Amino acid sequence: MADDRPLLLLTNDDGIDSVGLHVLARAMRTHGDVLLVAPDSEYSGAGAALGALHLIRPEVHETAVEGIDRAYAVSGPPALCTMFAALGAFGRVPDLVVSGINPGANVGRAVYHSGTVGAALTARGRGISGIAVSQEVAELAVEGQGGEESLGSQRWEDAAAIASIVVEALLRDGLPADPVVVNLNVPNRAVADMVGWQWCDVAVRPPRTMASAVLTPKAGHAGTYHVEMSWGDPVQLPADTDAGAVEAGLVAVSFLSRLVHAPAPEVGAGISAALGALIG
Repeated sequence: MADDRPLLLLTNDDGIDSVGLHVLARAMRTHGDVLLVAPDSEYSGAGAALGALHLIRPEVHETAVEGIDRAYAVSGPPALCTMFAALGAFGRVPDLVVSGINPGANVGRAVYHSGTVGAALTARGRGISGIAVSQEVAELAVEGQGGEESLGSQRWEDAAAIASIVVEALLRDGLPADPVVVNLNVPNRAVADMVGWQWCDVAVRPPRTMASAVLTPKAGHAGTYHVEMSWGDPVQLPADTDAGAVEAGLVAVSFLSRLVHAPAPEVGAGISAALGALIG
């Protein structure tokens, strides 16, 4: 790979065999050299988890992805893939991390749990900007996760085309010294049929959530239970949020902030008094 071209790390949380990942990786070849490093199995909902570093024994396997010169499968979550690449495990450190395409919009509180977003957040923690790319599914996702039954109707190429435009703009303007995380959520429709796009606040919740979790005894195993989960009905969310925008056919673009200290709420007075009494 040529050092005068940006190096883009492609990863995801659905695993190395995901069609969405392959389509996105091939779309990124226009913008630089592509290094694909993704989990060897599904890690949806893994967030930015790395695993217990003193216990894990990750393996890396070379693999073949059509149109991609270098592709590796890692026995670990997407954030670990990003961290290894940022540490130089695959040679040159990437200039940009592009994670996706996730089947299911990662909007609202789903960003906390998304492995797609977690890979981009991990990149920023290592001084590299990241973009998380997600696409709504025909069967409304629960907590940002789409089921296998939805995959056949995904318009991967259209989501990749939107991601390509965003990556091109970032690289053209110059990647910022203070790295950013862009959360990009795309409707599952042809680009020509998308209503538009907008900068969005992050919604409090995704359009459909887990509604209940009930313990049911496991037959023949005293003190052991299955967890029976149920899903809530979909709700319409405000149009200025990422969730509401995608529901309305808009491409939703959000910059995800770092975790920073916020001004202490009223309950902070009690904490201050308690700590002051103990240690001054």
